[in-house]
Amino acid sequence: MTSLTLTKHHGLGNDFLVAFDPGVADPAAFARSVCDRRTGIGADGLLVGTAAEGYTARMTLYNADGSRAEMSGNGIRCFAQAVAKRSGDLAPQRILTDAGDRIVELTATESPDTIDARVEMGEVSPLPEPAGWQTLGCHPDRPVAHLSLGNPHSVVGVDDVVAVDLLELGAKVPDLNLEIIEPGPEANAVTMRVHERGAGITAACGTGACAAAYAARSWGLIARRENDVIVHMDGGTAIVTFTEDAPDRAILTGAATFVGIIEIEVA
Repeated sequence: MTSLTLTKHHGLGNDFLVAFDPGVADPAAFARSVCDRRTGIGADGLLVGTAAEGYTARMTLYNADGSRAEMSGNGIRCFAQAVAKRSGDLAPQRILTDAGDRIVELTATESPDTIDARVEMGEVSPLPEPAGWQTLGCHPDRPVAHLSLGNPHSVVGVDDVVAVDLLELGAKVPDLNLEIIEPGPEANAVTMRVHERGAGITAACGTGACAAAYAARSWGLIARRENDVIVHMDGGTAIVTFTEDAPDRAILTGAATFVGIIEIEVA
């Protein structure tokens, strides 16, 4: 048995465990074990950090069910915070993910355990309708967008996000991230709830916030002159920014909070 150090962080309640060079034979099984909220430590996912030439680090994401995901907007902010705690500075980071490289800029806050992070999330691009989508029974007049931020999303406009049985709907399309959104309360804002692939209902989703903001602008729920879109989620609020010269590329800004250090024994 050897000792392994993990740190726990959350991005707006979307929580992750971070391990650098864990040396486990089966990282998917390890993720299932440590992310279990009853028999493990508990988290929505495991972020594994390794060295990568030309990058600050490589981030590999395993969902709580052990499946591998390409990218997480909240996860990468948590990962960047873990890297910064190891290095002792808030220098910009270039992080390699399964969805490509991402640039993260960090800013200190009044709390020593919380940073703000600005992430260049890349291009938002359309996806074909996913398999099994018709099982949701969406009314044909309801706005729907199938989008990629390196990982798959389906965004649905609804009248009231609280009234929707999101757990039931998400179970019908388990291979994607399902976001339901309603406009407001501010003129340049949406309110969102999310069912994430491999994790279920989570308090927030960074890539989902980007998909939701993009969809809301394309549907006219938010005027395209509004470059900053506020996305309210169960765990808190993030800002998604689009620029005039790159209207299909999203920039995500939100907090990451350090929870604690965990020492465990692994075989």
